[in-house]
Amino acid sequence: MRKLNWTLPICALILLASFWMAHMVYTDTSQVTQVAKGDPAHPLSFMSAGEWERTVAYSKLKDALYFASVGFEWVIYLFLLTAGLSSRFRDTAVRAFKRSSFGQVAVYTALLQLAITLIELPLMWFRHMVDVNYGISTMTASDWFSELGLDFVVSTLMTIPVIWLAMLIVRKSPQRWWLWFWTATIPLLLFLVVIQPIVLDPLYNDFKPLQNQELKQEILDLAHKADVPSDDVYEVDMSKKTNALNAYVNGLGPSARIVLWDTTLSKLQNDEILFIMGHEMGHYVKNHILWGLGGSLLSLFVLLWVLAKSANGVIRFMGSHWGIRSIDDLAALPAALLLLSMLSFATSPFDNYVQRHHELTADRYAVQITGDAEAGIRSFQKLSRLSLSNPNPSPIVKFFRYTHPTISERIQYLEELEKAQEQNVEFPRK
Repeated sequence: MRKLNWTLPICALILLASFWMAHMVYTDTSQVTQVAKGDPAHPLSFMSAGEWERTVAYSKLKDALYFASVGFEWVIYLFLLTAGLSSRFRDTAVRAFKRSSFGQVAVYTALLQLAITLIELPLMWFRHMVDVNYGISTMTASDWFSELGLDFVVSTLMTIPVIWLAMLIVRKSPQRWWLWFWTATIPLLLFLVVIQPIVLDPLYNDFKPLQNQELKQEILDLAHKADVPSDDVYEVDMSKKTNALNAYVNGLGPSARIVLWDTTLSKLQNDEILFIMGHEMGHYVKNHILWGLGGSLLSLFVLLWVLAKSANGVIRFMGSHWGIRSIDDLAALPAALLLLSMLSFATSPFDNYVQRHHELTADRYAVQITGDAEAGIRSFQKLSRLSLSNPNPSPIVKFFRYTHPTISERIQYLEELEKAQEQNVEFPRK
């Protein structure tokens, strides 16, 4: 009983630590870069004082909510284990499908996903209302709940076969399961990258060929120049959900797609859109999709190895109190998710650093292929102003959260590239 009593103090410590971190980032006034007034990278060169204050307030609130939600997620997993909900879900699944392991996994996964969603619902709704109040989200309550339901169905259907496969592998190879499971994820991730643009994305939004024929031809000319294998450009109706801007190139081979949000089309000029598309094509040309996939596989390899080394000890120590019999017990899943979440959070700064490097490489490619750094500067300024993206966040926020360089850093880099263009010298690298 003594071990069980440790859970409440541990949960309290986790919540206190995450709320303390949230408070730290919310009150932190430090900045990643100090930019002189009058410089294109300074917020007041492209925002009013009121817009700048609003952007900082929104960004800090979202950052604080992120750090608070990390600890909250860990406490949810501990609650499901300590309250015996996970073991009860397992028993329910076994009673429903005594002879079908796949059926047991399906029932257990659906119950677990439902419990996590319901517990997280108040925080998710609060985050949504923050976006609504600051004019970022345009979704009605009914639209938001509809998408939440779709997320639940899609994630559950995609998770069930993965957990079922993991359970089979653990039972067949209790010592090396982590290696065989990691090997099995390679074709699964490749398959996901290929089918996402043509199967998953259309579930959430309507995609149609770009209606602006002149712009479409300019983008395709740019794509052919970059050897991106796409004969069409798509626009997606994101304005029904958000006022933020975005564009991307995703997929591999025949599933590669060039996509523009309709908000981007309505709020950026053509030369700014071409720069953004040049940046996204840079990711494709520089194989950042494959590098990202490789990085994900490498991270997963390390995470699964650490999980395998630590999971048995955790189950031996707390398994009897959680109603978990062994590592191949379905009820052990929240413990595995807890360990993976903690490890992912610990390794996220390194992943972010690599992605920030890729983003600057893509910025550099965009300047090379379009020859228009000035359009890039204007597009980043508008991105910051319209999406309420803080150009100069605190260092700790950048360290843990930013997969992109800050807006100020990107603008400053484009200024360097623009000077190199004017002087006809080699572009500086980052």
